[in-house]
Amino acid sequence: GIFADGVRWFHSGGIFAALSETTGELIIEAMQAAQAAGAVTSFDLNYRGKLWGVWGGQDRAVSVLSRIVEHVDVIVGNEEDLQMGLGIPGPEITAESELDPSIFVGMIDRVIGKYPDVKVVATTLREVHSTNRHGWGAVAWIDGETYVSPTCELPVYDRVGGGDGFASGLFYGLLTGEPEEEALRLGWAHGALLTSFPGDTTMATVEQVRAFAQGGSARIKR
Repeated sequence: GIFADGVRWFHSGGIFAALSETTGELIIEAMQAAQAAGAVTSFDLNYRGKLWGVWGGQDRAVSVLSRIVEHVDVIVGNEEDLQMGLGIPGPEITAESELDPSIFVGMIDRVIGKYPDVKVVATTLREVHSTNRHGWGAVAWIDGETYVSPTCELPVYDRVGGGDGFASGLFYGLLTGEPEEEALRLGWAHGALLTSFPGDTTMATVEQVRAFAQGGSARIKR
């Protein structure tokens, strides 16, 4: 199998889980194989009501995603993903801003209470001012500590893929042994840069991501 070749990290997500009645089972099988091989497992909840609506709705989503997350070390997902995808109730507070991490942070204890083996819960924070101007931030709970990125104003070319860019940058930081706060900033920076490219695949170099993480801008240095 793929894990015999030294795969260190296995990732999947809620869109694949929602595609059919068997994809969720396949993810669980793969997560179990990854854990048996000592790989880190991660999952982006990516709750999509229309996809789940085809075959069972939100109840089915919670049933499938909850079973998957039992085998996951790192969860990526916002408040809505946690509420709709995992059935975690939201806190009784309201945030002043979409960039305020307090609602997300307030849900972490409930997530860990239900899934005590989870080591990381992370999400992006996005406040849409207009189609091409967004406020951007990120937050992560890592082994009991909460880390919050800086916030910035993004000139957005294409918003698709910002969340995936965040996740991959965060995973890169964690895989390469960066301090937790720096790993979060790498995810925040990569997601920001990705919104400056067409489509949802990255064109950023590691150097560009690190420069942004250290306080640069989404203006690409070529």
